[in-house]
Amino acid sequence: MPDLSALDERLREGIGTIRSADLLVGMPSFRNAATIGHVAATVARGLREHFPDAKVALVNADGGSEDGTPERVAEAAAGIPVAVGRYIGPPGKGSALRAIFQCAVALDARACAVVDSDLRSITPSWIARLLGPIVSAQADYVAPLYARHKHDGTITNSIAYPLTRALYGHRIRQPIGGEFGFHCDLARAYLAQPVWESDVARFGIDIFMTTTALARHARIVQAFLGAKVHDPKDPAADLGPMFTQVVGTLFRLAAENEAVWRGVTRSRGVPVVGELAPVAPEAIPADPARLRATYESIAPEQRDLWKDVLTAPLPKTMGPDEWARVVFDFLEEALRHPGRCEALARGLLPLYYLRVAEFVDEVRELDAERSEDVVELGARAMEKEKLDRLEAVDESVGEAR
Repeated sequence: MPDLSALDERLREGIGTIRSADLLVGMPSFRNAATIGHVAATVARGLREHFPDAKVALVNADGGSEDGTPERVAEAAAGIPVAVGRYIGPPGKGSALRAIFQCAVALDARACAVVDSDLRSITPSWIARLLGPIVSAQADYVAPLYARHKHDGTITNSIAYPLTRALYGHRIRQPIGGEFGFHCDLARAYLAQPVWESDVARFGIDIFMTTTALARHARIVQAFLGAKVHDPKDPAADLGPMFTQVVGTLFRLAAENEAVWRGVTRSRGVPVVGELAPVAPEAIPADPARLRATYESIAPEQRDLWKDVLTAPLPKTMGPDEWARVVFDFLEEALRHPGRCEALARGLLPLYYLRVAEFVDEVRELDAERSEDVVELGARAMEKEKLDRLEAVDESVGEAR
């Protein structure tokens, strides 16, 4: 019998009714009644149009919404078998995805995709691009590739993308994007990890999924999905818990997978599915003065930690090179003390606000393409910092011999 411990009775009954599926699309949700009906209807249309001969299913793992979110899914996904219900576990997206993974395994699905429930820009082609490479056996894992506004995705731009690229050598532009496709074997691998009481159960889930795929040497492609229009977040006000959970998970996984990435010395591109058409994403406001004020308000409680972690005085500016050095100082401390990853992520948070403020200033007069060049400068700085540190370790070992 498959493990269904993350499913409430309603979800279990729904899965029992469906019994089996070739393809499954999961939607985590919490109070998304305003948007999830559109997402569910689009998913159902994508499955019907692009996989007409497959046995398909849609699963909504909800966090206990009281606004009718699950009911919107059941109403909107006409003609598609649906299971809706509440996940069991710590509150957060990761717990919802754990329930979806369990549903995929229970239904013996070959391929699975997950999509966020607050999307306003999803189209049926998203489903084809997320599931198609798995169905055709061209990939084991499909990461999203979006056209995003230069102020959107600040955690991705500043650390998730450049550090993942530097460590594991794959240029996965949105390793924490929200929409993913994967083979069910990866779902089984995710479920086997003892992480479901950690930050992976919250915002750490996306970087956990991508990093696990990289560590297992999965075949990875990126699916171009155009603009991602969803409920945006102000980097100065909303992203503290997300940053801490994502970066804490990233650090902990780096410690666990050090043998995988230690010998990686360069990065390479990752194939893209879908035409890279020009898109004008929705503008996202960002206020560098507010970001710096946030830094000033939370920095004092972390200064003692900085004295222990930073290998040089705190830089006066937080450009790409300075930021890369700071991030690797914190990463090396995490490698020495994996149990401190969450505290180290909190310690890095004020400096992230400084880096984002400087980034906003750097791209103020730049269009999307030239702003992306600045992100790439940051990614290359991370790669160089890693290589410099590896070379320093090799030299010290050689001298010791």
